[in-house]
Amino acid sequence: MKDGIHPEYRPVVFRDVSSDVSFLTRSTVKSKETVKWEDGKEYPLVKVDISSASHPFFTGKQKFVDAAGRVEKFQRKFSGNYFGKKK
Repeated sequence: MKDGIHPEYRPVVFRDVSSDVSFLTRSTVKSKETVKWEDGKEYPLVKVDISSASHPFFTGKQKFVDAAGRVEKFQRKFSGNYFGKKK
């Protein structure tokens, strides 16, 4: 391996903000935030919107999250208005 070309591979805490679940794993992702983990050490913190703790495939529950009206915008744009034809 060449020196200086590989990113740093280190322990990182990922926090699922929708289910408030955190897990410690290893990653090369960069983060400016840190968090104190259960072992008393401080690790970089990466916040994610969806993880296996909140994804419907893994939980078996359908959870609908509307992010800033995107669903309504999509429905207005494509509700019966295919290929530029107006209702």
